[in-house]
Amino acid sequence: MKIKLTFWKLVFFFIMASAVYATYVRFAKGLGPSTNLSDQFPWGIWIGFDVLCGVMLAAGGFTLTAAVHILNIKRLHPIVRPTVLTAFLGYLLVCVALMFDLGKPYNIWHPLIMRNPHSVMFEVAYCVMLYTAVLALEFSPIVLERFNLHKPLKVVRAALIPLVICGVILSTLHQSSLGTLYLIMPEKLHPFWYTPLLPVFFFLSAIAVGLAMTIFESSMSSKHFGQQLELPIIQELGRVLLVVLAVYGILRFEDLLHRGVLKLLFQPGYETYLFWLELVLALILPLILLTQKRIRTTAGGLYVIAVLVVLGFITNRLNVSITGLESSAGMRYIPKWTELAITAAIIAGGFALFGLATKYLPIFSTAEQPTLEEPETAVSAGSLSYDGD
Repeated sequence: MKIKLTFWKLVFFFIMASAVYATYVRFAKGLGPSTNLSDQFPWGIWIGFDVLCGVMLAAGGFTLTAAVHILNIKRLHPIVRPTVLTAFLGYLLVCVALMFDLGKPYNIWHPLIMRNPHSVMFEVAYCVMLYTAVLALEFSPIVLERFNLHKPLKVVRAALIPLVICGVILSTLHQSSLGTLYLIMPEKLHPFWYTPLLPVFFFLSAIAVGLAMTIFESSMSSKHFGQQLELPIIQELGRVLLVVLAVYGILRFEDLLHRGVLKLLFQPGYETYLFWLELVLALILPLILLTQKRIRTTAGGLYVIAVLVVLGFITNRLNVSITGLESSAGMRYIPKWTELAITAAIIAGGFALFGLATKYLPIFSTAEQPTLEEPETAVSAGSLSYDGD
């Protein structure tokens, strides 16, 4: 079997080779030699990006499945499968990242028997475990269909609606609870980001990024996998994204005003610059572009908006988990190359697994049932004709 080497394949192999060595350093020598973490600053990029951002980037799973299977919005059905795949891979890779960050990863099973229902960490651990299992079940019809396992496929489809409802509940709980983790440090987290509304902001930002990631994934699938771009669908997602961002922006402004933090926006400083970067990427530019009809109705315009939203809220999560805590810790955290190598490998692995799944599984098939009562009336992606950028 002949393998054709390309530039990106070489980059992928280089990243993975670096990550293999970084993994050896991490598990052979411990967190100290493999990271720039310390007792004063115990959470770095493996939590700030790999976990907080990873969970947020996978939020399209619960938003789209709820829209299609609970709200019965059938026109969104063609993009459900790739969205569920993205969410499932996202949560699997979050679990991988946690194994690197935990001092004793072999104790990751402890929350199963050492329960502390008063701990937010306990709630997050249980919700992530349970929702990963739910996503595996939601994804299983694709695998069962590929191997023509009709009886278990029928069983899973019969339980699909309860699974989706369970997934929405679990996602709502832990997407917001990730913000709740930081409510215990009012004297440590910078005023730009410490607020009692932090759980609400984490939940709303997850919905916004879930919509943006769905637009991004649809655009990339159209470009790299030869799939037809569902332009009317991503246009509708863009309209919903405008509403979510507007609600988030209004609440954010009122929160800053109520806490008397607006005056800090114009004081020069490290945190101020990164806070403005977050606002510009996540809110200001996307809202300006979304209010322009000639931009929000084009595939290219929606793609740019989606990228801005994703980058903006990634900046927000990193600001909350890293930037906002550096002053109180009396240090500036810069990840060690081994931390960056493992994070890059997790990202590259996600893209590679998505590509393999689309190659060997019916991810873009239109044969899946949109509802349990109408097994033969799947929405056809081929009924919409559009030539991408």
